[in-house]
Amino acid sequence: MRDVAIVGAGTTKFGELWNDSLRDIGIQAGFAAIQDAKIESHDIDALYVGNMAAGRYIAQEHVAALITDYSGLSSRHISATRVEAACASGGVALHNAYLAVASGMYDTVVVGGAEKMTDATDAENTEILAASADAQWETFFGATFPALFAMMARAHMQEHGTTREQMAQVAVKNHAHGALNPNAQFQKEIDLDTVLNAGMVADPLGVFDCSPISDGGSALVLMPLEKALSHTKRPVIIRGSTIATDTLGLHARPKLTSMAATKVAGQRALTQAKKTIADIHLAELHDCFTIAELIALEDLGFVKAGEAGAAVAEGRFHLKGGQMPVNTSGGLKARGHPCGATGIAQVVEAVFQLQGRAGARQVKGATTALTHNVGGSGATVTVHVLEAT
Repeated sequence: MRDVAIVGAGTTKFGELWNDSLRDIGIQAGFAAIQDAKIESHDIDALYVGNMAAGRYIAQEHVAALITDYSGLSSRHISATRVEAACASGGVALHNAYLAVASGMYDTVVVGGAEKMTDATDAENTEILAASADAQWETFFGATFPALFAMMARAHMQEHGTTREQMAQVAVKNHAHGALNPNAQFQKEIDLDTVLNAGMVADPLGVFDCSPISDGGSALVLMPLEKALSHTKRPVIIRGSTIATDTLGLHARPKLTSMAATKVAGQRALTQAKKTIADIHLAELHDCFTIAELIALEDLGFVKAGEAGAAVAEGRFHLKGGQMPVNTSGGLKARGHPCGATGIAQVVEAVFQLQGRAGARQVKGATTALTHNVGGSGATVTVHVLEAT
């Protein structure tokens, strides 16, 4: 297996992109990554596109062919593949692109993710997102996606004594980071009272405990390390790339306060990278809900089970004054969560950080990063470990 490096990274702004279609969003992100990599269209061997639900959102399937066509690549007849794994679609697309380069099948691969969500109504979004849970045994009986994570939150509160205030501190932290990100959907800090006094979505999760509905796209260009060094002086190496799966339904798991797939994917990625969790300088974690970040911190080993709430409240994972910053982009909570793009957007942030291009949110001296992308309520998890050269 060859070492695989990222030589280009690009993203659109995330938010309510009323004037942009899915194809516009995907193409803008891809062009940004291609320009960053300083390559041309004839250099591209293959394309992978992460997308969760274009068929439901815009009545458009065959998304990889759509993006290839409108990128001007159809005449080259390259390999193009759409990847779907709920909210982990982007991370799984990256894993497949990584394998394609590492195996020697392709030398230059563009991998992107995009979603166009804001044209749907709230009711439609609730229905579409719920489809990433078990449709027969969960959503049929009214378990919305916020409801599933609310169950996790209640269980965590009962088992570990986690408080609403501690969960709310995740939102406060990530909005503070998002305020520094010019591409974030929400670029405004919020305080604890704002989170605690917001309308309830699914008790104990309020509006500010939940990631928003978003449009957006992100993309990366991958090459074998040897070739990458001729394109950039600062390639970022993918040291670990893993996927782990679990039961589709939350109800079928032995406990609600942990995601086994996160534990397994995280340990596999660290082993592959020959790193320990103590070697990680920053992380982008899947905070679709505030409780999700707390559970991820524990499952990945940044803290022991039950300690994440207090650690976040103490500022351990803050950009300013923290020991190991988490979600410097603003996370799903403030950067936004266009589902198919999220896993790629996390890696774009990590690349910018490791190359010293993160501006006001730069983590000084960072050389290693970890990204964590979740599909459904934990049925699919991807973890990537990245290192600066």
